[in-house]
Amino acid sequence: MIPSVPEVLVVTGPGLVADLRLLAEVADREFAALGVKGRTVPARGLPDLRAALEFPGALVVLPGPDPEARDLLSRRPHAVRLDLTRSVSGPGDPEVTHLYGRGVGGLTWAIRHAVHRLRSPARRVAYGEHPDQWAEARPPREDAGPAPVAVLVHGGYWRSVWGADLMDALCVDLAGRGFAAWNLEYRRPDLHGWAATTEDVARGVALAAGDAPGPVVVIGHSAGGQLALRAAADDRRITLAVSLAGVLDLVEGDRRHLGSGAVASALGGSAADLPAVYGRSSPLERLPLGVPQLIAQGDGDDLDLVDLSRRYARAAQESGDEVTYLEMSGDHFDIIDPASPIWRATAGVIAGRTS
Repeated sequence: MIPSVPEVLVVTGPGLVADLRLLAEVADREFAALGVKGRTVPARGLPDLRAALEFPGALVVLPGPDPEARDLLSRRPHAVRLDLTRSVSGPGDPEVTHLYGRGVGGLTWAIRHAVHRLRSPARRVAYGEHPDQWAEARPPREDAGPAPVAVLVHGGYWRSVWGADLMDALCVDLAGRGFAAWNLEYRRPDLHGWAATTEDVARGVALAAGDAPGPVVVIGHSAGGQLALRAAADDRRITLAVSLAGVLDLVEGDRRHLGSGAVASALGGSAADLPAVYGRSSPLERLPLGVPQLIAQGDGDDLDLVDLSRRYARAAQESGDEVTYLEMSGDHFDIIDPASPIWRATAGVIAGRTS
């Protein structure tokens, strides 16, 4: 049974540049999808906003441009702050969730995060001093002895507007399936460079794996699929590597200008200019990885990602790696939706390989 959330409140701050009716429509759809009660209210001024911040349930606040309104959220860890614009000026408290740069669609992710963290609270663990060096750990829902460890690595074409909240739902689902689920955040290369990203993923995986007595699975979505498989090539504690619609051939991904040039932007240059960096980073170039792999791909996804996943799976098998390829109906985000058939099938394979 899914624990209930009393109510969700979405608050729009004074001066917010957006159609408030559209925001309410988006919020209502997400409330229905999550099975929660919720409402969207405008804060006409600072007194309204101050009063709203005392709301005891799941709270999402779009503060708008007013500096005083934004400052009110600086030490409110119970609220999820959402900026529709690409602002990187975040709250002063690293415990405050700040989502930004995803436009109106970002409201769906903000509501999901607010609900998931109340339904299934996580313990935040730092693995470095930077605010982005952390993981959220959820224990298995039932304590039945040593649990397998699942480390989740989010995607978003390695860009900082996307974060670990993308994987909240899968972490909750895996904890319910008996895994110790770790949702990994890391410094993204658009702000910190490629070396920082790869170093953080390695450190985060090492923290989660620790002295785990059972299997350790690393699961990456989209760009996180590349990061997960690279981590598996470097860390022998990983017993299964899973790519969910991953970017698994960085050289070809650069040539095809995937994500409007996301590969070259993340790695700091083209494959022609940085062959050694691509050679260390691209899962296809690292074959054989020497670890069992599950490559899951929705057939309704970007056709280039379908192509990369199919070709990678064949090449991995030919290299001698043990590879399971799973392709089913679904798009790029169905594969990280616990209610979707493709995720349920993927989770079943993962459970079978770690039992």
